[in-house]
Amino acid sequence: MTDLKALVEARLAQGPLPAAEAMALALYHPEFGYYRRAQGPWGFEGADYYTALDLGPLLGEALAVRLERAWERLGRPDPFVVLEPGAGRGWLGRDLLQAAGGAFGAALRYLHRDDNPAAAAAARLALAPHLASGRARIVAQAEPLEPFRGAILSNELFDALPAQPYRWDGEGWSYEALTVDGPAWLRAEPCDAIDWFTSQAEGGLEAGDGAPWCADLPGLVGDLARVLKGGLFLAIDYGHTASRVLDKGSDLRRYKGHTVDGAWWEEMGRADLTADVDFTRLALHLERAGLGEAGHVSLSAWIRDHAPLATWEAAWQTLDAASRVKRMENLLQLTLPTAMGERFRVLEAWRSCD
Repeated sequence: MTDLKALVEARLAQGPLPAAEAMALALYHPEFGYYRRAQGPWGFEGADYYTALDLGPLLGEALAVRLERAWERLGRPDPFVVLEPGAGRGWLGRDLLQAAGGAFGAALRYLHRDDNPAAAAAARLALAPHLASGRARIVAQAEPLEPFRGAILSNELFDALPAQPYRWDGEGWSYEALTVDGPAWLRAEPCDAIDWFTSQAEGGLEAGDGAPWCADLPGLVGDLARVLKGGLFLAIDYGHTASRVLDKGSDLRRYKGHTVDGAWWEEMGRADLTADVDFTRLALHLERAGLGEAGHVSLSAWIRDHAPLATWEAAWQTLDAASRVKRMENLLQLTLPTAMGERFRVLEAWRSCD
């Protein structure tokens, strides 16, 4: 019996454990949580999942172009600070810093924030030359930051926040929980989550509709927005509008050894758990925090709008055949509907300087 399993069983003796509380324990328990392990989960062989960063540097290169435009819009501030919460191995920061050149590259300062021990260790390696030069810095979750002009950038941050699935059965709402007899759907009392889902159901509710509710979303958005004095907020994640997520009957997902299922209650602390992001609600809380122009598109559409595709194509002609193939495969993974192109979305919002 693992220590986390013992904790869960002790908690179940007090009554049902809502899925969101189980997810918080499984991912973030200070000693036994999945994201507190010494070994990271990212990559291919022997890992649980991969991200866009494992496929190549093109996402970072596209973001460098987009952030340079934001820098120009702000009046070319120096420094231009980019904070990445939930930054993982620091690979996105590495690719961004390597791609940014000229006056923009000289002004760019990257802040990596992730209290996962494996992430911090990997980031120190990936960002080593930039840490030495002062272009990058690793900051702790609890470290207070001075408000800055620049950008807040996240890649698969919001899908890892503890979330509580709710489901409409045609007569009422239920929430998912773990009981001594296993997972179960229990009758839900009226709450903010139910009010929100009911208001967002286009054409009314049908049996099987449902979605995860992230209670921590407003607090996190508010905390991040407070340090952005002016500039761009950009989030890359999987999910959709509130109505589309409801229509899917979305539940928690478990990733283990590059397989995915809904058995979030199994191997807690040894598998990744994620939930679809409600981009309608994320945009709403950004607007309430004082950011405007909030909107989101598919990753594929965002790449077509912002990546310098013609420049890339011309530059790739100078590479050897194997390198050209890798770059093209990287681009296809980011844009094809069956890969990441339609499964992921990019949300942008803007805060004008006071």
